[in-house]
This record gives sequence, C-alpha cells and structure tokens, in this order.
Amino acid sequence: MTALRPEQDGSGAAAPEPPRGSGPAGPPAGRPAGAAGPGRADREYDPLTDPLPTGSHSSPWFRAEHSGSTAPQPAVQDPPRDWYGREAVYEPIVTPAVPPDTATAREPIPEPITGPIPEPIAEPFPEPGPDPERSTAVFPVVRDDETVGLRIAEAAPASSATAPSSPASSAPTDADRAPAPLGGRAERRKAARGRGRKSATPAEPVIPAIPRTRMEARLAARALKDSPAVIASRAIGEIFISLGVLMLLFVTYQLWWTNVRAHQEASGTAHSLQDNWAKGGKNSAPGAFEPGQGFAIIHIPKLDVVVPIAEGVSKTKVLDRGMVGHYSEGKLKTAMPSAKTGNFALAGHRNTHGEPFRYINKLKDGDKVVVETQDDYYTYEVTSRLAQTSPSNVSVIQPVPVGSGFTRPGRYITLTTCTPEFTSTYRMVVWGKMVDERPRSKGMPEALTAG
Repeated sequence: MTALRPEQDGSGAAAPEPPRGSGPAGPPAGRPAGAAGPGRADREYDPLTDPLPTGSHSSPWFRAEHSGSTAPQPAVQDPPRDWYGREAVYEPIVTPAVPPDTATAREPIPEPITGPIPEPIAEPFPEPGPDPERSTAVFPVVRDDETVGLRIAEAAPASSATAPSSPASSAPTDADRAPAPLGGRAERRKAARGRGRKSATPAEPVIPAIPRTRMEARLAARALKDSPAVIASRAIGEIFISLGVLMLLFVTYQLWWTNVRAHQEASGTAHSLQDNWAKGGKNSAPGAFEPGQGFAIIHIPKLDVVVPIAEGVSKTKVLDRGMVGHYSEGKLKTAMPSAKTGNFALAGHRNTHGEPFRYINKLKDGDKVVVETQDDYYTYEVTSRLAQTSPSNVSVIQPVPVGSGFTRPGRYITLTTCTPEFTSTYRMVVWGKMVDERPRSKGMPEALTAG
C-alpha cells in the first residue's frame, strides 16, 4: 500500500510550493531568483499529487479539448526550457493512420441470456471423416514419459488403405487408436536410440594416467611386460602348432606326393621296357638281372594295374619307386615265369609309393593275372588267398606254397602285400596257377583283349 502524502491525507493544508530554482545549488545561471520557469508544470507533474479537474487548471499544458470546457487557458509566455535554461526540443508524435473501416468498428455487445442455461452435450462430437486427399493410415502418437522420444507407428493394413469404404466404416476405432505394444523398458530405450542401432560417434579413447614418480613408471613398465608363464605358454603353443603343421605336411607327402612320384617312375620304366622290346633289344639272361632292374610287366585287368616288375624286393630301389619286386635273393629266391616248375613270388606296396597291390583283396577265384616279358605272355588264374599271416612266414613263397591248396609242384604265382592298410603288421597273400603261355608273336592273350 502506498502511503498518502501530507498534502493529500486531509490532516493539514497543502504545503506551499517551493520557488523554482531553489535548492542547495540555487537558481541556474542567467535567470533571476524566484522567476517561474516555463517548464515547471511538465517537470514537476506527479500523478499522485495532481488534483482532480475543477474546471480551471493552472497547468500550461492542459487543453480545453481534453476536458470539454471552453474556459480560457493561460497563454505560455516562453517556450519550455530544461533545468539548465536551454530551450527544450520535442519531436512531434505521429499517430499511425487507422483505416476508416476499423476506426469505427466495435465489437458487438453480447445480449444477456434470459432463459435457462442449456445442459452440456452428453455425447462427444463425432469424429471427422477421412480426407480423400490424404492417406487413411492411422499413426497413433505414443508418449513415453521416460524418454519422451518419437515412435514409428505401425501403418494400417493394406486392405483398409486401398479398399473403398463408407465414411462411417473408415472412422478409426478404439482398437486402431490403441498404441502398438512396445515391450519392456529396454525395448523402449532401444527404440528411442534408433531401433537399437549403434551410435556413429566413436567412443572417446581412454588416456592412461601419466606416472608421477619413477617408481610408478617402473611398476607400469613391469606390468606391461609378459610374465614368464605367459612366455612359456606361448612358446609351447608355437611348438605344438609347428609340429601339427609338420605332421600335416608329412601325411600329405606320404599319401599324395609319394604316389605321384612313384607313378611317374613306374610309368617311365614300363615305357622304356616296351620301347626296348619293340626295337628288338635283348635283355640279360633269365636270373641275371641286376637288383632294381626291370625285366617284365604285370597286368591285373580287374584292378586296372599295369606295373613293371623289377629284380629284388628292396624298399628304396624297387618298392618305393612304384614297381613290383621279385623275390630273388638268398633264402627268398623264387623261380622265374619261364621255369617249367616253381613259384613266381612278387611283393608290392598296398599304400603309398604307387600302391600297386592296394586292392588285391578284391581278387576272386578265376580272375586273371598276366605277366608280360620280352618274349612271352604268361597268364595266371587266381585260385586261393590268405587274408593275414606273419611277415616271417616264408613258407607261402615256397615252390609248393603252404596253405595255397597246391599239393604237387607246378607253375604258380604268389602276390604278397602288407595288411591292414597303412600298416605293415601282417601280410596278405594271393595265389594263382598258370593257365596259358603265349609268345608275343601271336599277340596279346584274351585276358588283355576282352572287355
């Protein structure tokens, strides 16, 4: 509440107005003391002390048009001046022009309601019909109080968006306006971040703390070094990896590369023999072949085997070169095919190094084995087999092989190889007897030409 001034609270008469220019500083220079300044009314006007209009005003700025009175007003003797006596300059106030149609326009005063106040409408206003120029898909707005993020609303079914319907049936129902389930809090947070996509802004790198003392620097450098256990485990791991690689290379060499090399050498030896025979060259006398020297070719039509036969069963000179070796040394010496009686015994690898006898276990009684020499073709017929025997059982290659079923001397053939596959623990034996001897001049036997 604003307190009343003494001149208006009715408790005393109005205090006389002090003369213009009075005060501690005195009147301004160039004006007589006590002279009334022309700008006094404008400078000392106070709306709290201005009396109500009574028909006559002492203010020099009062105009008759403001009060509707035609009483004469005192004339201003001098133009208004400021406190220092300088003539005050006032810029004219320009009132913006008001269009004539709005200058006199007035809002109509509503008529008072004399009747009873109508009751509010109980039913809500009907929903507006669909706009034909806009899509009829409904996108409910879902507010998330936790993240206040936008949601991608599920569009209405295509059938409702494309099929024509009446305005009544196209209005959205409560089920259409219901928001789609958003799952739990984690799903809502993922949706607010953009459906779970990672932010493109990379994470700030973690800057390690700078050690403040020399001891801390030594401890930090020691922590960065690997412990002896870690170094030892790494060395052991590298050793095992190296061994694994070496084993893999060795298996590849044994199972693949040895076969490649053996096939090349055996094929070269067979072609050399055939070329020499075609040119009419003579081999050494029977039984006088040097160890490792090829002197014949064995044909097993059922197994598609065509391999040269060399003298001896040396592993490095004969067998590892992909050839079949003839038992011809010491106590293991056997007869040649041209002998009238005897056992022509042969040995060959079942696995690796050309593996010429790998599938001799598939030979059955009656299958043919042909031995080709420079002068003749010798055809043998398989009669029996021994699935497994000791490597020291040399009786299987005797002139009358033990266990073959033969009881008297004859012209036989014996094929021996290792078993089981990829091992040399035991020996497998196949026997046969000669059924045909044909000179080369009469052509190849029927076993090689049939089929």
